[in-house]
Amino acid sequence: MLQPDSALVLFSGGQDSTTCLAWALQRYARVETIGFDYGQRHAIELEVRPIVLAEMRALSPDWDARLGEDHMIDLSLISSVSDTALTSNVEIQMQANGLPNTFVPGRNLLFMQVAAMVAYRRGLNVLVGGMCETDFSGYPDCRDDTMKALQVALNLGMATRLKVETPLMWIDKKQTWELAHEAGGEKLVDLVRFATHTCYLGERGERHEWGYGCGTCPACELRARGYREYAASRQAA
Repeated sequence: MLQPDSALVLFSGGQDSTTCLAWALQRYARVETIGFDYGQRHAIELEVRPIVLAEMRALSPDWDARLGEDHMIDLSLISSVSDTALTSNVEIQMQANGLPNTFVPGRNLLFMQVAAMVAYRRGLNVLVGGMCETDFSGYPDCRDDTMKALQVALNLGMATRLKVETPLMWIDKKQTWELAHEAGGEKLVDLVRFATHTCYLGERGERHEWGYGCGTCPACELRARGYREYAASRQAA
């Protein structure tokens, strides 16, 4: 049976999912997390996940009390059926269809389906994901219409009343940094900066003002630009 006021957060260990986790911990009495090992090139994110979760608990006794079990799911089949810059050591570039080759077709659809299965078993009634339509890439499986259609399909297929929440859907990266600040102040912002991982190349050798990463891949550029805009607005305030 689904329990009211409970959520399962799709948590990769990156900026967006960490911000979504803080958002959920502000709103739901019981919060669990789920992550996926899909043979990603930036598998370093799997190593930072438990560190970020531990630091989130340390930020607030209330969050520590609300934050429950973490679920790690093996979805390595994704890398065996896809050929992308996130699952293979190839150069990041645009494709003929107008999407970057960092797009992993069907990835978020599968993530949400598996998350719904876990939520069903665990009695959780909300799925929280960091999908964002304002992101630079325009990934079709990050769009609002996709998430709404998926919510309908999941509930029809499982006879449930699951709700899909995407708190980042209509905001940019500057606003994502602002959302983190609203949820946990400078301590959470610093946690996001230096504990989370976003870089597509899995680079954590160099520390920048916005965190660790290669500094040149699309994910790093987006994160860095958003942080600089956020920091500038804080200084001007």
